[in-house]
Amino acid sequence: MRVGMFLNYAGGFREAADEVAELEQAGVDRIAVPEAYSFDAVSQLGFLAARTSKITLASGILQLYTRTPTLTAMTAAGLDYVSDGRFELGIGASGPQVIEGFHGVRYDAPLGRTREIIEICRMTWRREPVVHHGSKYHIPLPAGEGTGLGKPLKLINHPVRERIPITIAALGQKSVEQTAEIAEGWMPMFFHPERAAGVWGEALAAGAAKRAPELGPLDVFASPALAITEKPELAAGALASVKPNLALYIGGMGARGKNFYNDLIASYGFEAEAAVIQDLYLSGRRDEAIAAVPDELVRAISLIGPASYVAERVAAFAEAGVTTLNVTPLARSSAERVALMSGFRRLIG
Repeated sequence: MRVGMFLNYAGGFREAADEVAELEQAGVDRIAVPEAYSFDAVSQLGFLAARTSKITLASGILQLYTRTPTLTAMTAAGLDYVSDGRFELGIGASGPQVIEGFHGVRYDAPLGRTREIIEICRMTWRREPVVHHGSKYHIPLPAGEGTGLGKPLKLINHPVRERIPITIAALGQKSVEQTAEIAEGWMPMFFHPERAAGVWGEALAAGAAKRAPELGPLDVFASPALAITEKPELAAGALASVKPNLALYIGGMGARGKNFYNDLIASYGFEAEAAVIQDLYLSGRRDEAIAAVPDELVRAISLIGPASYVAERVAAFAEAGVTTLNVTPLARSSAERVALMSGFRRLIG
């Protein structure tokens, strides 16, 4: 099983690069750089590529709406080049609050856009003239929609790889099915090993039935919080520290009736709890929303506790089909994170 982690998108580039270099030496396989509404992920990924030599670098994620498909392809090819073939392209739809609220771009048709973007990326990496006429993207621009001077072009440079691995962040049934059909990797949030099959099993099977053999097995990511401690009071504190982020996503990351994360937690069997958390959060009672996050849920989706217990939970994630644990280490300093990730790497082999 691969071991990776997310960087904090609010951190500094130079400090993060120093830490990633140490994580590389500690045996961490993969680093993902998120892109919310902070600095862009591409700048940091390029900086990390220059400071590392072995570790896989991934976007986690680039959202679909603000880059053209060919720019996404060019960016991925460029990052793969400067990293000597160590880049993985993570993409996803994000949500209306970020796309429309921060970027001022209409949030629509994430499923269709994802498929078309991937088709255009792979065409670009193969250095074929880019010609695509889909429901969302038309390349070259058709006559009557521009100057009429557009013509099919192909990427000037020769990419390191013509098939850069693509991971899709997906939660909905149709999106997960499509991911299992067309992508190298699938990245859900808040993965519950014992209940994931009940939520996504049919969608994954339906997508896998249409999957091209050359894609290989689907790389399944989980992103649990990580804290290894033999002290019950420290484990309790670590579990409590996960709750504010869960409350934010379940309660506040989206509007009432349009919150993908609330829907997911409800589908795990916490429907009443998810409704309470959302009601409290949207009414401004955030501390109460945090307190309403069930301990059972936090334990299930995290890796927190003694080493023996964490090893048992890693086995549960593996049994549920997870192939990459892209964890969030709960540590207060760079040195503590490196030590924690080094110990975790030794724990799971």
